[in-house]
Order: sequence, then C-alpha cells, then structure tokens
Amino acid sequence: MPELLIEFFSEEIPARMQARAADDLKRLVTEKLAANGLTFASAEAHSTPRRLALVIDGLPERTADVREEKKGPRVGAPEQAVAGFLKSAGLTSLDQCEQRDTGKGVFYFAVAEKKGRATAEVLAEIIPAVMGDFPWPKSMRWGTGTVRWVRPLHSIIALFGGAVLEGSFDLGGAQGKLVFGNSTRGHRFLSPDAFTVTDFADYKAKLRDAHVVLDRAERKAKIKADAEALAATEGLTLSPDDGLLEEVAGLVEWPVALVGTIDEKFMDVPSEVLITSMRTHQKYFALLDKAGKMAPRFVVVANTVTADGGKAIVAGNERVLRARLSDAKFFWDQDRKTKLEDRVSKLGAITFHAKLGTVAEKVTRVQVLAAEIARAIGADADAATRAALLSKADLVTEVVGEFPEVQGIMGRYYALGEGENPAVAEAIAEHYKPLGPSDSCPTAPVSVSVALADKLDTLVGFFAIDEKPTGSKDPYALRRAALGIIRLILENGLRLNLTQLFKAAHGAYTVSGFAAAGGVATDLMAFFADRLKVTLRDQGVRHDLVDAVFALGGEDDLVRLLARVKALQTFVGSEEGANLLAAYKRASNIVRIEEKKDGKAYDQPVDPALLTLTEEKDLYGALSDAGETARPLLAKEDFTGTMAALARLRGPVDAFFDKVTVNAEQADLRANRLRLLSQIRATLNAVADFSRIEG
Repeated sequence: MPELLIEFFSEEIPARMQARAADDLKRLVTEKLAANGLTFASAEAHSTPRRLALVIDGLPERTADVREEKKGPRVGAPEQAVAGFLKSAGLTSLDQCEQRDTGKGVFYFAVAEKKGRATAEVLAEIIPAVMGDFPWPKSMRWGTGTVRWVRPLHSIIALFGGAVLEGSFDLGGAQGKLVFGNSTRGHRFLSPDAFTVTDFADYKAKLRDAHVVLDRAERKAKIKADAEALAATEGLTLSPDDGLLEEVAGLVEWPVALVGTIDEKFMDVPSEVLITSMRTHQKYFALLDKAGKMAPRFVVVANTVTADGGKAIVAGNERVLRARLSDAKFFWDQDRKTKLEDRVSKLGAITFHAKLGTVAEKVTRVQVLAAEIARAIGADADAATRAALLSKADLVTEVVGEFPEVQGIMGRYYALGEGENPAVAEAIAEHYKPLGPSDSCPTAPVSVSVALADKLDTLVGFFAIDEKPTGSKDPYALRRAALGIIRLILENGLRLNLTQLFKAAHGAYTVSGFAAAGGVATDLMAFFADRLKVTLRDQGVRHDLVDAVFALGGEDDLVRLLARVKALQTFVGSEEGANLLAAYKRASNIVRIEEKKDGKAYDQPVDPALLTLTEEKDLYGALSDAGETARPLLAKEDFTGTMAALARLRGPVDAFFDKVTVNAEQADLRANRLRLLSQIRATLNAVADFSRIEG
C-alpha cells in the first residue's frame, strides 16, 4: 500500500519547539485521515533545526464508498416536520426518500451513497488544512505574505506512492504559493544544494549523504556518545544533563563534538555557577574528574566539519567563554565582600506578592514557623531560625542576579565562607527543595524545618487571598509546593499535625483581607488530599482508598494516614476484605432505602432482647467483639491488626444475609434488624468510609 511523505523545509526552528511540532504534525494529519475514513499501518514524525517530516505507511489508494441513512418523520407527519427533515437531509422531495416499516410505524428514510475518492485528492486538501491549523507557540509573517509560520518556509515535499501530490500552500499577499514538490536541501553549509527524493527511505538516505541526521534520538545518541568518548580521552566523565542534550539535539543537523579548555583562574568560582553559565549561554557540556568535581574542560557541539579539525571553533568558543566567566568571577569576588546578614534588609525592596508583602516579611514569618517545626521534629530551633533569616539573602547578590538558577546554592557558599554553622548553610541551599518528582528531598532536620516552613507560608498566603490553582493554571507553583511538603513529611517519617501548621502559618501574617484560618486550613486539606492521590498513585495506591480515609475527617497526620491507606488496600485486596466490602455496600443500600422510605434514621443502638435468630445474635456479638478489639488497635495505630479484626466479621455477616429476613412483618423486629445493619456500617466506618471505596 502507498506511502505518504511530507516535509516542511524552513529557516531554523527554535530548539524548544521541534519535538512538540513533530508530535503536532503527526496528530493533526492522522486525525484528518481518520475523519476522512482513511486507515494506515504506521506514522512516524521527525524534526531537525530546518525541517519537519512525516511518513505514513499503509494508506489505501481510495477512500471507501459510504452509505449514509437518516431516519425522518413518520409517514403522514405534519408538513412542517417533513419540510425540516428534507432540508436537513439536503433533499427537495419525498420522492427521493424510502419508506420503511420499523415495527413501530412507517417512516421516511433519506439514503445517500457517497463514492470513495482518490486518496491523493484527499491528501492534497489535508496538508494545507493542517498547515493552517498548526499550533506554533510563536509564529511570524515574512516578506509580503499574510500567513504565519514559525520561520520562513522554503519548500514542501508531498509524495504519495512516489508521485508528487497536486497541491500547494498559499502564503498570502505577493508571496504566492508554495507548490508541493519532491525536492529539499541538506546541511546549510556542508551540502546546500537541492536534491529530489522518491520515498522515505530515499529521503532519509540522501539527507544523511547531505550531512543531516534526520532522527532526533539518533542525533542525541551521537552527541552523548561522542562527548563521552572525548571525555574519556582526557580521563574525565561527562556531567549528565538530559535537558541540555535535548536542546543541543535541536540546534544541529550534523553534530560534531569538540573539547575546549577553561582557564584555571576561573576554577575557584563555584562549579554550579560555571556550569550554569556554560549551559545557559553557550550550550556547553561540563566534564568531571575522577572525584566527581568539575574539570577545567568542556564539550561544545558544532554543526559543521572544518578542515582544521575544529581548532578554530574551539578557540573561538574558549574566547567567548573567558568573557562570560570573567563576569561570573567578578560577581563572585564582589559578592563575598558583603555578609549575607547585611543583605537581609535589602529584601524589603523585593515584593513577594502585592497582597502578601515583601520577601523580607516572608523571611520573618518563615523564621517563626521554622523554629516551631524544628521543635516539633527534634531539630535545632536556633539553627532553623538562623537559616530562615539568611535563606533569601542571596537573591540580592550579583551572581544570583545574573544566574537565578543558583539561588540557594550560592547562599550556602557565602554562608560557609562566613563561618556559619554547616547545618545552616545546607538549609539555605536546600530550602527550595524538592523542586519536582526527580529532585532530591532534604533529610537534615534543620533543612527540612526551613523547607517546610517556606512552602507552608507560600501555600497559606495564596490560599488566604484566594489565589488557588484552577484547572491547568498554577502560576505560583502551589501544586509543586504541596507535593514538596508531602515528600518532606513522608520520606522523613514526620509526625506533624498539618491543620495546626496551617493555622500557625496563617497567624504569622499581618496583612489585611485574609480569609479565616479555619476555612484556609479546610481548603488546604482538601487540596492536599488531591495532591496525595497523585503521589500515592505512583506507588500503586488507589485514589478511592485515600478518599475513604480522608472522609473520616480530622486526619491530618500524613504518616498515619498513609499507614491506614496501605493497610486498607491490603485488606480490600484480600478475599475476606472484598466480600466484607460487598456486604457493607449491601447493608448500606438496604438501610439507606428503608430510611428514605420511612423518613427516619436507624442509627440507634440494637436491642439485644429483639434478636430472635441465631444468625442475628451471632452478628451482634461479632460486631461488638470487632468494635472492642479494633478500638485499642486503632489507638495504637495498628491498622493491619484492625483490619484483621474486621475480617472476622465476614462469616457472621454472610450467615445473616443467608438466613435472616430484614423486612420482617413485625415492625419492631424489622427496625431492630435495620439498626443491626446500620451497626455494620458504623463499625467498618470507624476505620474508613467504606462507601467511598470502589468495587
């Protein structure tokens, strides 16, 4: 079956847009193929700095014939209904309709048969439509054209079954149309001449001959392998940097890795500053020595091959790097002339948020909260207070002003240089952590105290002024802050009362227009419940079990909550638990229906004197025993033992439903049995709200 090959050849596409653009091209084309009834075997998209390409294999030569039927009104229906049907079906007379007896009467049916079309004809319409709908984050017009594209387009390959599709893309204005063709160009400098292709295999092979590696994954693998090989020749290793690797793969079509040297005079500047400067401004890879420290070498990836083996390229990059690092060294030297503590007052000139005050005010609040948390977890409260005071001071240093990525990290360097307690210095560096699921989580008690305080202050403040995340929008990264708090608590096993911490953070604010502390705490607990589901989902924990525990209310100790949830998951995953859950739902449904019908509740105590059958007596006794056994186990937080006690209810509950008629003729017996069923619900709900559990 024929193959479709598309290529949009243009000026350089920004590296950050390429991978997404390839995915969008594949998605848009395949969606339009499906909308036109065209199936295919495979679709593969590619991107390089100057091209987007898509190959789709296994397309049919023609679309299938389609027979469409539309049911109309009953024969003899009012004229207005018949006229509306004919208009909607695109018909002018009932003579064009069929009459069919459906068993419920005779109705009109409009039948339309659409012959299939040549696939090439459909594709010639799809490609311009896709280009017009393309969702570039940023686009431009050029020349006299009116159409927008990410960068000026030069040519379009559109081949189906080896033949050029008849079509074009109108650029608007005097730019005219780009007619579909079968030619493209290779590397801008190494192979700039145009060449024609016949299919994808020919296209890919000729691009390689023209110094273009089409496959993005292949370019990344080559860059990494070549850089690692060069590092090995120096007795060094490549510093891992997947983000930079992804970016560089979008900057070159023919990657050539080269090694450069960093002047030794810059090596006393913190390595984080050197690496940030190199990766942000120059896209260089750092190299490490055997001890894991930064070596005075770097890898630059060129997009060309030179006669001198890259010597001029390396020399030019070294010259540029010297200028960059000279600035960094100057800032580093200047910053160390002023102590961190002397910088704290300058934080009053930085607004944290218009409604939440300055960064200096935030620091004051975090000091109080960090000390309280430190006392609760057994950390050094004085060290936590000191770390909180200095935590934001590096924001007004020259290095952080130039390289915001190293905030916190630079604070540690300055603090250590000033003789601060190492625990304080480490807390300054780690108080922003964890920044995401792949980031490390602080474990040092002082660091944990300050990190928790900083995030709690942010969450409480923004919730109190009703700046909560909505949908996909979270401009203040509050979801990330909540996930960070969850990780800090769970990974360190901290027994903290979140509601109290929310209220303490709320009380530290002195600004006006705040929501009440109780309402903020309630909203935040609901927010944390949603974030906890995200965290536990990655650990294989069901979201409905988290709901079931949170529904009890009053549970804000995340460590205890997690233990309860995991015990509950084991329980409902067992045969006894699954059957008891089914019995719970059966009992709850019966009670709910009868309460609604009778207009009253059946949550009163069971009257033992009205228990006439052995099975209901056994169930009553088993419920009493389970409750007495479970209460002390719950108090000791032995949730596994609690579940085991509940599991022993399965037999009596099964026997009750097998032998006992709940809706007895005697009103007092019926009411007592409904109260017994209500007691099943109450006993199990002491552990979790079983009504929230699915299945």
